[in-house]
Order: sequence, then C-alpha cells, then structure tokens
Amino acid sequence: MNPFTHLLIGWSVAESAPLSRRERALVTFAGVAPDLDGAGILLDLASGRYPGVGAYAAYHHVLAHNLLAGCGLALLAGGLARRRWLTAGLALLAFHLHLLGDLVGSGGPGGSLWSLAYLYPFSSRAFVWQGQWELNAWPNLLATALLLGWIGAVALRRGRTPLELVSRRADASLVGVLRARCS
Repeated sequence: MNPFTHLLIGWSVAESAPLSRRERALVTFAGVAPDLDGAGILLDLASGRYPGVGAYAAYHHVLAHNLLAGCGLALLAGGLARRRWLTAGLALLAFHLHLLGDLVGSGGPGGSLWSLAYLYPFSSRAFVWQGQWELNAWPNLLATALLLGWIGAVALRRGRTPLELVSRRADASLVGVLRARCS
C-alpha cells in the first residue's frame, strides 16, 4: 500500500482510543515506520542503479517488515507514552495492519509480488499472497478514499485530523473549513 494510506490507517488506529496527541503520533509512526526499510532506494538512485536490483530490492519488506521490528516499535512507543500498554498495543496493531496492507495490496506491475520476511532475522522464510493486487489497483484507491471519509467524520466530531501531527494551527484551520462546508 501507499505510505500515505499506511499513515491514515495508523492515525485511525490511534484515534480509536483516548490517547494524547503525542501518543497518537507514536501509534501513527508505528504504522508507517516499516517503510523506512525502503530508504535503500535513495542509495540506488545516488549510485545510478535501477531500484529493482539494488539495496531497495534487497531490503525493502525485510529489515523493518518483521516481528522483531514490530516489537521494537511497540516497546519504543510504549516507553515514550503515558498510557504505556495501550499505546504499545495500538502501535503493534498499526504495525501489523501495515504488514497486512502490504501483503494484500503492494503488488508491482506485470504481476510481480512483494513478500514479507516476518520472522527475519531468525528465519529467511518469506510469506507472499498470490492474490496480491497492484499498488495502484482500485482496492487501494478505495481504501484510501474510505479512510479519508472516516477522517473527515472524525474531524467533524472530534475536531482533529492527521494534520495535527504536523501543525495544530493547520489542523484547526482544516477542521474549520470542513465544519463550515458541512454545516
């Protein structure tokens, strides 16, 4: 799935519980953080390599898309939160929803499939779902649209959106515009 969709999922998970803004940010980060292992694409581009054969292909969906990384993110989130267990549990949930999203909706063009090395570094066995749809397929677009609708409803009801993670003022402005349009 698209990192933006992962962000929306992570924030929606965080929004499901009575968490502070900081705790919502931690849970949201846990839902997006697995894609940090895709940073190898920058090395590939800098070295002039095609991203499909270099560090990106070797490490994306491996280094941070595994149980050990998920547990580490959950411990980090819980350690930085006041509601430690709730935040850690939701971070682990957001992390696993990221993996699920990638397992079902991160296929490449021409039928190429992404696999997940869930037990890495303890096992090199990778999991793949043969029904995986392409990254730009309609189910991913529909999921993103539905999440945006949900976030709009949350904005109207609770007065916040994922924009709160970047700027409270911009978030308040967006909520104000949404409320003005929907009243």
